[in-house]
Amino acid sequence: MIALSIAQIARAVGGEVHLADGDTPDTLIDGTVDTDSRLIEPGGVFVAKPGEETDGHLFVDAAVEKGAALALVEHVVDTPRAASVTQIVVPDVVTAIADLAREVVGRVRDESGDLRVVGITGSNGKTTTKNLLARILEGEGETVSPKASFNNEVGAPLTMLRVTGSTRFLVSEFGASAPGEIARLAGLVDPDVGVVLMVGMAHAGGFGGIEATFHAKSELVKALHEGGVAVLNADDARVAAMAPIAAERGASVRWFGRGPGATDVRADDVVVTASGTSFRVTADGVSLPLRLRVLGEHHVMNALAAITAATTLGVSLADAVARLETVEIAERWRMQPLGSDRVRIINDAYNASPDSMAAALRTLAQITGPEERTVAVLGAMSELGEHAEEEHDRVGLLAVRLGIQRIVVVGDAARRMYLEAVAQGSWDNEAVFFSTADEAFDYLQGELRDGDRVLVKSSNSAGLRFLGDRLGESFS
Repeated sequence: MIALSIAQIARAVGGEVHLADGDTPDTLIDGTVDTDSRLIEPGGVFVAKPGEETDGHLFVDAAVEKGAALALVEHVVDTPRAASVTQIVVPDVVTAIADLAREVVGRVRDESGDLRVVGITGSNGKTTTKNLLARILEGEGETVSPKASFNNEVGAPLTMLRVTGSTRFLVSEFGASAPGEIARLAGLVDPDVGVVLMVGMAHAGGFGGIEATFHAKSELVKALHEGGVAVLNADDARVAAMAPIAAERGASVRWFGRGPGATDVRADDVVVTASGTSFRVTADGVSLPLRLRVLGEHHVMNALAAITAATTLGVSLADAVARLETVEIAERWRMQPLGSDRVRIINDAYNASPDSMAAALRTLAQITGPEERTVAVLGAMSELGEHAEEEHDRVGLLAVRLGIQRIVVVGDAARRMYLEAVAQGSWDNEAVFFSTADEAFDYLQGELRDGDRVLVKSSNSAGLRFLGDRLGESFS
């Protein structure tokens, strides 16, 4: 974080200062900000966030032991150790870190004039696109981007607070489970570039349906800085429908995709293999080959989005392509290759929606040779609300239609996938069901054989990412 005095921080968050001995209102704070006391570094700011399972106020002492110089709290913590650090009391610490993030980014923008902010949203692909774009921009200058999927009301501001006076690019990932959340987060920084990847069924339960999802994702376009640029997926009709919203905002539009509407950045000649995806990318009249090592044809669109945002910011296509070709995996648990050439495990169980589930299954079918066998280990998709049963049925149907040879469904919440697969013709143990990951692991230990290509796919809440890790280690 940039250096701010205790008084400046208190004004930014609207808090009441309780000074520790040795501090004054002018004492400068410039350490990192975190809600996890275990990650606090000397000079850092600890945010005592209440949670469902525990309360951050119980860990102020631990943060002080780690060297915290300041604590943001909702009530004074009066233990002897906590009393040795200045505390700023606010009504809501989550609101406070958002206010502080707005202050920090605003100051850096005003003082340096060089900071450019990119916001990324979409029902799928946000984290992969964020990582690809960050890899490109890091070659141009200091770049701040989220760790893992820091894209919510806590993670996004914490990322923003890592900005310093020498930061050239801030890449923010904006997720949401309800209307208004993207507007609040993007409104903290007014992005110069807003990337919208797709509008799908992810989190449809929270939004209330696909049309409500469209309105939620369009909040990023509405939040663009005056004169900003909306980077839109020309192949997604709902995303394309955001162009008039950009015009109302006074923003220009750059289009990416694989179809004729992708007039700015386009991919052609796509070839998918077990080692990655090759294609030709054309941007603003320049055409170059690109070999993306990240598994899955669906990541072509994420790469195009990253290239479009990067070239909008002045990066050459040649530099963007060269840097993307160094990326080996998008993120842990996202199409992550594990195992060995004998039994290849693809662990993609960090997140799942109907769209990403379909994309992963198609990738499995595409990269498996005629002498190899496809095995899909599938768990539940979360946050689908009233659409859950229908969408789980669709996944079971798709797995059968793609000819997946072994369908292993794990967890009671995913049982509809198994029932639909059986109803569609996966008999004779082609489809099996287990209530727990341990049961599935024991089965797969005896079932998997040389030449198997295994996809492990579910939402984070289903916990199958750990099953994928166990399988990867077992067959390494």
